[in-house]
Amino acid sequence: MENYTMEGRTYRYYGQEAPLYPFGYGLSYTTFHYRDLTLSSSVLPVCANLSVSVVLKNTGLRDSEEVVQLYLRWEQSSVPVPRWQLVAFRRVAVLAGQEVKLSFQVLAEQRAVWVQDWRLEPGTFTLFAGGQQPGQKMRAPSEVLSARFTVTGTARPLHGC
Repeated sequence: MENYTMEGRTYRYYGQEAPLYPFGYGLSYTTFHYRDLTLSSSVLPVCANLSVSVVLKNTGLRDSEEVVQLYLRWEQSSVPVPRWQLVAFRRVAVLAGQEVKLSFQVLAEQRAVWVQDWRLEPGTFTLFAGGQQPGQKMRAPSEVLSARFTVTGTARPLHGC
């Protein structure tokens, strides 16, 4: 095999076509509401990690669990990258009518791209948080919040941080 590109071989690289059953697909016996997606900073140095928090409320009548998912999208990159990349997820139990605040760390290495070695590049990124992938159409209502941040500095090898 000489061509190792993932383009056209996995749904993460299909362009705008959505998979039939994406990661996190499923139904719930209750409803959830996401709010207050907060980033530690909207501008980061190229080697910095990002702290993220989001509030999840069970707005239904039953206790239930939700899989909170964080996805990262590169707005521009020097090489082909996925439409979005899963960078964190957590299954959390929430009692009916209650809410929880969840915290995550998005490591600099999760923004790395492969250019003969793993490199960190400056640019604009969008972070998504919710119970499903961004743009996913589901029978059960769910929402996805988003926030943008910018990485500054010069491109460098990941091992140089």
